[in-house]
Parts: sequence; C-alpha cells; structure tokens
Amino acid sequence: MNEPTEPNQTSAVMLKEHTLHSKAPAERTNAEQAPAKRTSADGDLMSHKQILQVLTGLLAALFTAMLSSTIVGNALPTIIADLHGTQTDFAWVVTAALLANAATTPIWGKFADLYNKKLLVQLSIVIFVAGSVLAGFAPDMTTLLAARVVQGTAMGGLTALVQAIIGTVIPPRERGRYAGYMGAVMAVATAGGPLLGGFIVDSPLGWRWTFFVCVPLAVIALLMLQKTLKMSHERRHVKIDWLGSVLLTAGVSILLIWVSFAGQPGHYEWLSGTSALMVGIGVVLLAVLVWVESKAAQPIIPLKIITERTTALSIIASISVGVAMFGSATFVGQYFQVARGATPTEAGLLMLPMVAGNLIGATVSGQLITRYGKWKRFLVIGAILVISGTGLAGMMDHQTSLWLAGIFLLLLGLGMGLLMQNLVLGVQNTVRAKDIGAASASVAFFRSFGGAIGVSVLGAVLAGRVNTLATAGMQEAGIPVSGDGAGATLDFASLPPAAAEIMRSAYGDGTALIFQLSAVIAVVALIAVLFIKERPLRRTIDIKPTTASPVEPGMVGGAGPVMTGSLPVTDGARPTGGGQPDAAAGGQCRK
Repeated sequence: MNEPTEPNQTSAVMLKEHTLHSKAPAERTNAEQAPAKRTSADGDLMSHKQILQVLTGLLAALFTAMLSSTIVGNALPTIIADLHGTQTDFAWVVTAALLANAATTPIWGKFADLYNKKLLVQLSIVIFVAGSVLAGFAPDMTTLLAARVVQGTAMGGLTALVQAIIGTVIPPRERGRYAGYMGAVMAVATAGGPLLGGFIVDSPLGWRWTFFVCVPLAVIALLMLQKTLKMSHERRHVKIDWLGSVLLTAGVSILLIWVSFAGQPGHYEWLSGTSALMVGIGVVLLAVLVWVESKAAQPIIPLKIITERTTALSIIASISVGVAMFGSATFVGQYFQVARGATPTEAGLLMLPMVAGNLIGATVSGQLITRYGKWKRFLVIGAILVISGTGLAGMMDHQTSLWLAGIFLLLLGLGMGLLMQNLVLGVQNTVRAKDIGAASASVAFFRSFGGAIGVSVLGAVLAGRVNTLATAGMQEAGIPVSGDGAGATLDFASLPPAAAEIMRSAYGDGTALIFQLSAVIAVVALIAVLFIKERPLRRTIDIKPTTASPVEPGMVGGAGPVMTGSLPVTDGARPTGGGQPDAAAGGQCRK
C-alpha cells in the first residue's frame, strides 16, 4: 500500500515536473541524453581517471605550443645575427607571434563556444606545424616574421581552447588539484625549451632545427588528442562576427606597429604627424569595434562578460602581468648571452630560477585553493612578488653577480606562477559554462596583448638606451660612429673587438631600464587585484540556479534547489531526514 504523500513532497514533485517541462526541447534532450562518461545519472562529476585521460592530450598540445616559444628564446641572438637583423627585428620575432596570438585568441574562444572543441584543437595544431616548417626554412627576416604570425595564430587557438576545455570538465573548486600537472608541463616546456634550443644552436644542426624539432611533437600531440579527448558537441545556430574580428585585428595591429617603430632611427618620432595618424586610426577602429560588439548577436568579445567586475579587473591585471611575463622572458635570455657572454645552453640554465618559481607558485597555490577555497590572497601576493622581482632586476648591470640575478628571477617566477592561472580561475568562476571559452579567451587575449605591447615598447626602449650608451662609450674610446649613433646591432662578429665589448656593456646596463618600467607597470596589477571581490569557488561545472540555500554561499540565481553531484541541497522548509529523495533536485540525498 502506498504511503500518503506529504504536502512538501507533493510541491517538490510539482516543482520538478514544472521545471522539466519548462525547458526548451533542445535543452531537455541535451540534459536527458548527456553521455555517461561526462556525468553520471545523478549528476556526479567526471572521475579523476577520466579527467586525467582528457588532460593527457591537452597538455601534450599545450607543451608543444609552449616549447615552440621558449626553444627559440635563446636561439634568437644567433638567428638575428645569421639573418642580419637588428634589435627591432629581435623584438618583432617575439611580437609577431604575440600579436597573432592576441588577435586570434578571442576568435578561437568564440569558436570554442560554437563549434566542436576537439576539432578546433586539432586544427590549431595543423596550423602550428605549417608555421614551424615555414620558419625553419626562412631565408630572411621577412619570411621568418610571416612564419611567426602563422605560429602565433595556432598558439592563440591552443591557449584559448585548452583553457576552455578544462573549464568545461573541471569545477573551479577542484581545478587547483590539477594545477600541478599543468604547472609541471609548463615548467618542463619553459625550462627544457631554452636548454634544448641552446643545445641545438650549439650543435651542428643549427638554429633552424629549433623550429623543425616541434613538428614531430605536434604530430604526437595530434594523435594523443584523437585518442584521449572524447567530447560531445551540441549543434547550435552559428553566426560569426567577422566584422568584429577584422576591426579587432586591424586596431590592435596598427597600435603595435606604431609603438614598435616610434622613436627608432630612420622612422618617425613619438610626437609626430605619423604617430598621431596611426594612433588616431587605431583608436577609431577600436571604438567602432566596441559599437559593433554591442550590436552583434554573437560578439567576438562579449561586452557583458568583460565588463563584469571580476573579469574587468582580471583583464587589467592580465595586461600588466603580460608585460612583465613576456618582457622578462624575452630580454633576460638576451641579457645573459649578449651582456654576460653565456652560450645559449648556459643562458637556459641561468633562467631555471624563474622557471622553478613559476612551477612552485602555480602548484602550491592550486593545491591550497582546492583545500581552502580562497584565491584572492594568492593574486595579491603574486602581484607583490612580480613588483619585487622586476624592481630588483632593475638594479642589474653587465657586472651583477649571477646568483643575485637568479634570486631576482626566482621572485619574479613565483609571482607569475601565483597570478597567471588564478586570474583565469577567478573569471571562469563567474560565468556560465557556455561562456567559458569566450571569457577565458578574453583574459588570454589581453594578457597576450599586454605582452605584445610590452615587448614592442620595451624592445624600442632597450634599443634606444643601448644606442645612447654605446654611442657615449665609443666616443669616449675614440671610435667613430655614424650620424644616427652606434645602433643596436647583435651581429658582434662584424665589429672590432673594442666596439663589441662596448656594445655588450651597453646591453647589460640598458636591460635594467626595461625591468624598472616593468615594475612600474606591475603596480597596476596589484591595484587591480586588490579591488577584485572574492567569490566562493563553486563545486559545479556550470552556475546552477539557487534559492535561499544556494549551492555555494554567496551565489545567487534561479528557480529552485539543485543537486550538484558533490553536495545535496535541500529547501529549508522541506524535512530532510530519512534519506528521502530530493525530488526538486532530481537526485538522491546522501547520508
């Protein structure tokens, strides 16, 4: 004989039925037919083993992309000298990739919310292979820069897609548990890249193999993704914001080209008609972009997301961190090789303190965030450490003790490890799962954008500072110089020994200025993270509708209580004893 149903239970059943029937047909189908490998029937999250299987191919792809950036770092002085480039060319080899990365990251991120993420990751790897082969065969600087643009486009895809997929399958509160794996991959790529690049350059293979060696690694990553990444995709109506994409790329590119060549010998001055025209065009294009994005049905850069407080402040901090991160990684290797006479392999070893700091910061903070759920404090500490590391590095010259330089780089690495992933974590915690791709890509875009501007501006500042110091040194030594000064060449083999030594000293002393500027810019990151409001990290993949008893304290939302698969949530008016199923939650209470 059936027992009578209590009023509260009847209300709960009616609420469940009303909620189910009020869903759109596509949503009901998606919820009812969700594959078991992703969630179980009662809403359980993916198991640790399942997540590791997904991460295997993703981390392999991320490792390849990061290695392609770091492996070239210590080879750049040799590459520029062999192709007869200048200090401006040195900066642009890095800037070209960062520019393409920054300009395409939001586009890849939007594609991730619309198309099959697995297919997009594989496509980005194929594009990366094409760029690597082209760079390896580059006969001159123009071809090399074009190849770096292709590589940067692919790296933009990998940056956005890996973050989007991880945000799709791992709840924010549990994500720190896997930060150790990502940190280890990043550390091996960051540390192993310069070492491998230095070894290749010093070997008979030559610098071209710093590009070729990434090709088989990319193919391996492609095969691993095909085997390990199993994702379902819900087909949706797609309308690509091509106008927004063009405006974004054009506006950012013009401003970056302006800051790269302003004040350089043979180009235009900072305060000139050409500068005013380029800045004006860039600003107008970006202003039109904002208007277009506000009207677009599916914008490349969703204004509603990036203007949310946590996301907006994270973006400001990311720009500042990008300057410090990319600027230091680009020019510190040059400092060790050019100013201190280290070989490419030795320069890679000298950068290990920064890599170790990055690994320790990312891994330890990830574990502590997972355990205690607090994340803002790590952003504040990270910003302080970045300011300290860059500020202290600003005191270096061509005679600074190498162990002291290592301590400065360790502090900088710790700060970047605490900041980079946790800024993305804070943003992903505030958006719905369907917007994770665009939100993550927005943060990555502005970080790459800040890095591209930073490398361009810092490269221009370094070139000017080196030119000034070298000209003064050569005049003091009685060595004649041209009308534009001594220049900022890296082809020391073409210089007399006395002039080459003066140039080395100028590079060593001039590098301090770019770290001082980075420290000032990093203060902006500290101010931004201080104003971020810390929200409790949810234990669910998506933001769930909540009532007076929300899934996570501080969350607000929708129509009724839900079952998250991790914590049972009950209505305060409903009796919870006896282990009765929570009908409104659609799951079972666990004792």
